[in-house]
Amino acid sequence: MLQYDFEQSVGFWLVTAHQAYIRSFQQALAPHGITFRQAQVLGWLAAEGPLSQRELAERILIEPPNLVGVLDRMEAAGLVERRQCPEDGRRKLIHPLPAAEETWRVVAACGRKIRTRAAEGMSPRDLSQLKKLLGKLRENLTVTEAVEA
Repeated sequence: MLQYDFEQSVGFWLVTAHQAYIRSFQQALAPHGITFRQAQVLGWLAAEGPLSQRELAERILIEPPNLVGVLDRMEAAGLVERRQCPEDGRRKLIHPLPAAEETWRVVAACGRKIRTRAAEGMSPRDLSQLKKLLGKLRENLTVTEAVEA
């Protein structure tokens, strides 16, 4: 039988909390005909502006070819368009179109609803501590160790 100390695993708690959060978000978006991947694309475009397909794929943790279908559907719906990068003609940047604004409002409203639900029973101090601890965890995992010569 496979055994592991799940109760002591930070990774286990992070993954299961993340999965519950994403599942709730997907359920909130579904009645509006918006997929979670579409919401992620719009979220990153809102946060960082136009990005290449490769950059978007890195941020939403999927392979670039898997993002093609999402972008194709979003382009067909008039939400985004691919434009040639002015600095590098081989790259295409994904830009939101005006029609994406209403979809983004729905996504943001769903996000606020899920955020509120996720924080139920937590004090402002609890939330501040959670943010601090998750920030430290992220920092610990993104620090690159010097390569020994």
